[in-house]
Amino acid sequence: MAPLPNRRTVLKNILASTAVAGTTGGLSALMPKTQPAEAPDLKNNINHSVCRWCFNDMPLEQLCAAAKGMGIKGIDLVGPKDWPTLKKYGLDSPMCNGAEINLTDGFNDPQYHAALLKNYSEMIPLVAKAGYKNLICFSGNRRGMDDETGLNNSVKGLKPLVDLAAKHKVVLVMELLNSKVNHKDYQCDRTSWGVALAKKLGSENFKLLYDIYHMQIDEGDVIRNITDNHAYIAHYHTAGVPGRNEIDDTQELYYPAIMRAIKATGFKGYVAQEFIPKQADKLASLRKAVQLCDV
Repeated sequence: MAPLPNRRTVLKNILASTAVAGTTGGLSALMPKTQPAEAPDLKNNINHSVCRWCFNDMPLEQLCAAAKGMGIKGIDLVGPKDWPTLKKYGLDSPMCNGAEINLTDGFNDPQYHAALLKNYSEMIPLVAKAGYKNLICFSGNRRGMDDETGLNNSVKGLKPLVDLAAKHKVVLVMELLNSKVNHKDYQCDRTSWGVALAKKLGSENFKLLYDIYHMQIDEGDVIRNITDNHAYIAHYHTAGVPGRNEIDDTQELYYPAIMRAIKATGFKGYVAQEFIPKQADKLASLRKAVQLCDV
């Protein structure tokens, strides 16, 4: 069996695809139009989204139409070339991307600060102009770096960009990723490290993306960590543990309880499905996940 695609590879491909963005119009014209089904009655306590890369073998038009029909309000991890398609379907871009170098070369290492300053200085105004709010960022790998050095380096790299983001009413959102299984050596692999960085920056324009899958692997105690640190969290991602597949009864997390805990914090942002479907009907898996998380 061929290995499942990992997020690092897919994000790299997405970033590379911007060079050929001009060809997508002609291709989409040849694709059958999928009309969204009538959206189900959802409770609207959770704003639902889905990560584009997990359905990357599906045309974006098809994913948008299907998402709209499920009551999903946004598509995560797309950049400027795909925003017009989202707008066509009345969907939000709750977590924008495209300014990062990759997942391993990030703000904790000063050698990347110049490139990141350029990338994010260009992207932040685009996010604001499109009417969006959140732009993802990453700590990068440790490469032997201790926690305090990584924090101080990240503050130096992020501070001018957080100030710029504040002017544009954009939030830079650093994702918590596990360093045990999927992203070896990644530095922002604990809620406590991410919160310490947020406190050092002291701005509402820097927050965390709490990935439930990743944090279950590296630290567990998911509901307590969400409850205690929700003030620093702007966004959530889901996936089943172990395996990063459907959030069904084959995995160890009980998502209805987690969603109720998120709701109890007063959270008004988005929860995005970021699992890799194993089932043949991938959209059916997505629909079930949305319904499971609709508390």
